[in-house]
Amino acid sequence: MAISQVVIPAVAAFLISALLGPVIIPVLTRLKMDQTERALGVKSHLAKAGTPTMGGIMILIAAAAAALFYIPAYPRIGPVLFLTVAFGLIGFLDDYLKVVKKRSDGLIAWQKLLLQIAVTAVFYVYMSQSGISLALRVPFTHGSTIDIGFLAVPLLFVAVIGTVNGTNFTDGVDGLASSVTVVVAFFFVISSLLLEAGVEPLAAAMAGALMGFLVHNAHPARVFMGDTGSLALGGFVAGCAYMMNMPLYIVIVGLIYLIEVLSVMMQVTYFKATHGKRIFKMAPIHHHFELCGWSETRVVTNFTVVTVLLSLLAVLAL
Repeated sequence: MAISQVVIPAVAAFLISALLGPVIIPVLTRLKMDQTERALGVKSHLAKAGTPTMGGIMILIAAAAAALFYIPAYPRIGPVLFLTVAFGLIGFLDDYLKVVKKRSDGLIAWQKLLLQIAVTAVFYVYMSQSGISLALRVPFTHGSTIDIGFLAVPLLFVAVIGTVNGTNFTDGVDGLASSVTVVVAFFFVISSLLLEAGVEPLAAAMAGALMGFLVHNAHPARVFMGDTGSLALGGFVAGCAYMMNMPLYIVIVGLIYLIEVLSVMMQVTYFKATHGKRIFKMAPIHHHFELCGWSETRVVTNFTVVTVLLSLLAVLAL
């Protein structure tokens, strides 16, 4: 059984994603879908200018193609896939405005937030109409859950949108968001199998798609996922967590995402409060480590190892 619901979608998605590279990367290059690096950013990243972005399309195609076949038998895949693709489309629009329309900031902040709220609202409506509980599985309580009543709704919006922006901030070093989320995806595969939650085919497909993408995205990257990929990954993580009543576990397995968001919030708040002083050399925090002398490969390795250890801890917390 595990072969058909886990190994097959993982291998299929890996092959699709890896093989799409030689097809999609030249197309993105010809269409001048090039990454623009900030002059005030990490100086070593200036050499990346011109590398095609929007490669998240490869991840979305591979994961969706490998998982769609399983939806009739595993209906909970549907809403997770919706959240993944919908946030991917928001990211695609943002990338399109940045790269094609040359609008440096892409979507204005309020436009992006409004779209994210709308997608999350659709997800919530589906859950409520389908009778899917918003009860929270509490880590280290042997499967105990708590019902926080009406507070579960605002928590859902905070958890989904926060996770999406966390994965977005994590995407800034070759292979970082991909590597961290591969580990998180495998955690959801294991959790879904143990809890019989029914999302393991999509989680396995996402893990495979990301590994296939890493063939082209590992340092030095030949393509970046862009917001198309990074926002989609957040939708995937949040969707899987909610289908298993596990949003609290995002804090454990997705601690890197949380730290990346908090580092930006702390940096901006402190900068404004002190009229120009900084806590970190640069935010998000992965850039701080780069400016401390860490190579991109070292950043990715350490952040991924931390996620592996946290995921093992989260498995024990089931």
